[in-house]
Amino acid sequence: MAFALLSESENGIDRSELAQLCQKAENEFVGARVGIMDQFVSCYGRASHALLLDCRSLEHEFVKLPANVQLVICNTMVRHELASGEYNARRAECEEGVRILRIVLPEIRALRDVTLSQLEDHRRNLSPKVFARCRHVITENARVKRTVEAFHKGNTAALGPLLQDSHRSLRDDYEVSCRELDLMVEIATAQPGLIGARMTGGGFGGCTVNLVASASVPDFRRNVAAAYSSKTGLTPEIYVSPASEGAQQIALEEHKPAK
Repeated sequence: MAFALLSESENGIDRSELAQLCQKAENEFVGARVGIMDQFVSCYGRASHALLLDCRSLEHEFVKLPANVQLVICNTMVRHELASGEYNARRAECEEGVRILRIVLPEIRALRDVTLSQLEDHRRNLSPKVFARCRHVITENARVKRTVEAFHKGNTAALGPLLQDSHRSLRDDYEVSCRELDLMVEIATAQPGLIGARMTGGGFGGCTVNLVASASVPDFRRNVAAAYSSKTGLTPEIYVSPASEGAQQIALEEHKPAK
């Protein structure tokens, strides 16, 4: 919407500034203390690529996705009304962890500056809940880096365990999953051609993201939908979603009614 309004007003568009302003709107107007990932990829997305973003410096790198793998999004069709409030709570718990760890590690500014061994060394200073939240963030950052390495090397076999560990960490350490998301991941994991699956988004319902071998996608969609519906009584929405370009202006042809 911001891109469209700026285009219509013929103002110049700095995409980095635009992403930051849209994040600010969500933080200050909506009240959700979200990061900048969604807004940034909406501005900078590139077809057939993932985007590795440094949320501190906003430096970014495009990572080519394998041609023989497709992204499949499975919507659980449930939404537990917890996501926005719990997101803010998780943010506060991570900030508490940083505040406590800075007493012994004064050089850190965020959890990205803390190693897993440092966290373990100072575990006694943190409550079990705050420790778990911090462990999720630190290990997830490491998984992101390993995932990028796997994409660069064309090592799709390495992606499955990384996605599996990511979902497990979101479920157990960050506690933002739910029964339906766990079930959807469990069903997907049993399907031929599945490379990896995890929940995505704010959690407590919503969607999973799945990497699936292209040749297996039709059977994957059919089998997952049938199994999930059988166990929940819900009919999921399943999309095959290529990585696409970010926000851009497009020209529409005028449709003239037939005489």
